[in-house]
Amino acid sequence: MEQFLFVVGLITCLYLTVKFFGFLMYLFQHLRGVLPQSFFQSLGEWAVVTGAGDGIGKAYSTELANRGMNIVMISRTLEKMQAVAMDIEQSTGKNVKIIQADFTKDNIYEHIEEGLKGLKIGILINNVGMLHNPDPCRFLSGPDNDKNVINCNITSTIKMTRIILKQMEKRKSGLILNISSAVGRFPCPLYAVYSASKAFVTTFSKALQAEYKSKGIIIQAVTPYGVSTPMTRNARTNAITKRPVDFVRQSLNCVTIGDETFGCFAHAVLGCIMDCIPLWVIHSTAVQEKFLHRFNRKKKKI
Repeated sequence: MEQFLFVVGLITCLYLTVKFFGFLMYLFQHLRGVLPQSFFQSLGEWAVVTGAGDGIGKAYSTELANRGMNIVMISRTLEKMQAVAMDIEQSTGKNVKIIQADFTKDNIYEHIEEGLKGLKIGILINNVGMLHNPDPCRFLSGPDNDKNVINCNITSTIKMTRIILKQMEKRKSGLILNISSAVGRFPCPLYAVYSASKAFVTTFSKALQAEYKSKGIIIQAVTPYGVSTPMTRNARTNAITKRPVDFVRQSLNCVTIGDETFGCFAHAVLGCIMDCIPLWVIHSTAVQEKFLHRFNRKKKKI
């Protein structure tokens, strides 16, 4: 019995040590500051961003242009992309190419691949995504839009990666950021479909990084907690819920620290705390419903 407890204690200490050093990496990166423009420009001339019309996608498009990249924006709403593209071109002088596509459909990828021909793409941001239902609810109470969610959250990540990874492999250089979510790090009741789709994105990213790291390609899952975007109904920002521009700036400085990142220091701190909470507490339906419904009521008042 004593030997068993010793082994359990040793494993626990090792686990906490690994988590602690992971946290120190975020802290070091946070203190070190911005990665140089030369790092991103060395990967290629163009960055491709899906879901680029607003929210996190818009912020990645703008910030990568500020860091010296030409931008390909891909999204459904043409007017939003045109407005963002005009701002980027006027403020940075970089080139912006727009491809209109609805990622809930599955017949768009030939059109996208044709639009990307001839471009030396160094960065892919698989950002596009959608919630199964904007309000927390049990699975059977939500809409039957499963195919749209799967196409948008899962199929888009696979297809876009397949299109662009081929040229990155030939050049032995590239960066792919797959925007997942912290609710994909554990099964999240009342957001079951969304949580599961983001768990796929995280696992897919880690598996690909193991396959392609030796070829000089960085593939990273980004798993944020709160970011104020139209999908979160522009939730009020605070110490945890970040503005897209602030989150994106920090996340781009974390691309070299592993196959998964929370994207910013505050979310890394929250992640360490959440990892210490037993899963049965998170899965308590009463606690979950009470918290999520209260959270949504606050958002509706904004």
